Amino acid sequence: MEEEISLLYRQYLELLASIPFREEDLDYTLFEHHLHFLRMLDVMEHSAVTVFDLYRKEHIYISRKYESLLGYDVAQAENEGNAFFDSKIHPEDLRLLLREGIVFLRYGLEASREEMKTHKLISDYRVLNARGVYVRVIEQKMVMELDPSGYPWLTLCLLDISPDQDLDRPCRNCLINLQNGDIFTFRDFNPDEDSLLTKRETEILHLISKGFVSKQIADRLFISVNTVNTHRQRIIEKMNVPNTQAAISYARRAGLLGFIPD
Repeated sequence: MEEEISLLYRQYLELLASIPFREEDLDYTLFEHHLHFLRMLDVMEHSAVTVFDLYRKEHIYISRKYESLLGYDVAQAENEGNAFFDSKIHPEDLRLLLREGIVFLRYGLEASREEMKTHKLISDYRVLNARGVYVRVIEQKMVMELDPSGYPWLTLCLLDISPDQDLDRPCRNCLINLQNGDIFTFRDFNPDEDSLLTKRETEILHLISKGFVSKQIADRLFISVNTVNTHRQRIIEKMNVPNTQAAISYARRAGLLGFIPD
């Protein structure tokens, strides 16, 4: 598992590095404006709050609520950075959270400004408290600020003790559209041979990328609309993305759609 986690870390950092931030365009006075609100949350809410900077690849705000919630030394957390929090997460859940983070970030890089602002990622996982005992926490993560080009820049995280303290259950994640209530449940993507798209699924994804709707695809391939829709859902599940547009973007980057004739 350690080897897989190391690989996922590299993939996540490479994805962060691919975001074309321009340091001179990042206005950190925007973050200063948020500080009053963040400090008010510390006083009024039970949740622990962090702000993660995707450009600096580090937390730029860690609330004192971590001390009362989990017994953490905030000064130590600020000094050790990401490694402090990652060391507290159950190894199995850390693997799943990294996979989820990669998928969520890919989606964020492809989504519109409106989509990024209207989605929230919720994770329920296990961490060690200061006494060395695992507890379940529930974490809500959302985009707080975009850079001038529309890329996700600062993310806000709210963390609290989960009402479900079943410590045998692994990490669970879902992405929620706050406008229409749609929920996408992340699944542990297994990049084995049986997880890759079949020839038919690749063909259908290619037609979707060309603008064909399910009825047109069904007529073209001589299959039922229900079969097309079943394939669409399997594509989303296998590629671990929230919708077919994200699947198309991912497939294009992976070169999966480049060799299919129209």
